[in-house]
Amino acid sequence: MKVVLAGGGTAGHVNPLLATAAALVERGVDVCAIGTEEGLEADLVPAAGIEFIEIPRVPMPRRIGKALVEFPGKYKSAVAKAGRVLEETGASVAVGFGGFASTPLYSAARKRSIPFVVHEQNVKPGLANRFGARKAAAVALTFQSTRLSAASGTTRVVGLPLRKKIADLAALRDDSEARGAAHVAAAEELGVDPALPTLVVTGGSLGAQHLNEVLVAAIPALQDAGIQVLHLTGRGKDGPVREASAQAPNYHVIDYLKDMELAYAVADLVLCRSGAGTVAELCALGIPGFFVPLPIGNGEQEQNASEAVRAGGARLVRDRDFTLKNVTDEIIPLALDGDRLAAMSTVLGELMPVDADKRLAQLIEDIGEKR
Repeated sequence: MKVVLAGGGTAGHVNPLLATAAALVERGVDVCAIGTEEGLEADLVPAAGIEFIEIPRVPMPRRIGKALVEFPGKYKSAVAKAGRVLEETGASVAVGFGGFASTPLYSAARKRSIPFVVHEQNVKPGLANRFGARKAAAVALTFQSTRLSAASGTTRVVGLPLRKKIADLAALRDDSEARGAAHVAAAEELGVDPALPTLVVTGGSLGAQHLNEVLVAAIPALQDAGIQVLHLTGRGKDGPVREASAQAPNYHVIDYLKDMELAYAVADLVLCRSGAGTVAELCALGIPGFFVPLPIGNGEQEQNASEAVRAGGARLVRDRDFTLKNVTDEIIPLALDGDRLAAMSTVLGELMPVDADKRLAQLIEDIGEKR
């Protein structure tokens, strides 16, 4: 069986593509991926050992102008390129994860009567996957509350395919001895104290300026409470935090951490944004989150966190409302309450499977075999 995958632009689309590709390869399936040269996929897919084929990047114009006039011709060219990939590989099934590369693949597959599967990462689906769901053989969802379904095919909640090191850590969530060993090993590698209650703060690779500013003000209170902090500030945003925490021995600052599984392994509580990947990872790992959604876009981050918050496994405060008072009155007491954190962890573990990559790979194979 040959499967062509598409998705990219951001890590939120690329990471589940890579995890699914790896699961398919383990099953003996041949895979390749299409994407744009501008997206992260152009670097990450080949680095993972997966054949990568470029197609043109054709964003849908949001306003009347030259780009709108040129769109039909450019889109037709992208569909044709995706179609050639499907034909030359003899694809049995196509899979899209959203992003600019997915829409042409959906159109090309439909034109050739090749079944395709849509995987949606967010609670609020994107434009590409809303388009694809209308003719998809199957729609796979990360969250139960996502309002997207295949118009005439299968719709299934599979979860989010996780990066391998995250999935390996998540697989230990019910093994206290193994999880404890991973905790100690990660603490040693990061240079933190494994015995202290630990708050991990992250705004993603680019950081979150507002979170950084509030945490700088909270450093004295956090240190007085005996809470250790691992603060991932984002590239180039560590200076003010390092300066403010210079005299705080249990406040550890890193601008960017490639191996996030290390931070997760030492975390008792995570303060972060609520992108789909972050929410799904915390749920799968059973780590309580204090979410401060990114205050731009279509509101998808707040929706992504909704299931975890409703279940009692996380807290959420909007960015404009997040202040020092939230740290002193909510985060500090929570980080020190082991029983409450344990209860929240149990709830989260019930929301997200740790084997989403295998579930999605099985669905893809099932669709391909029906052709």
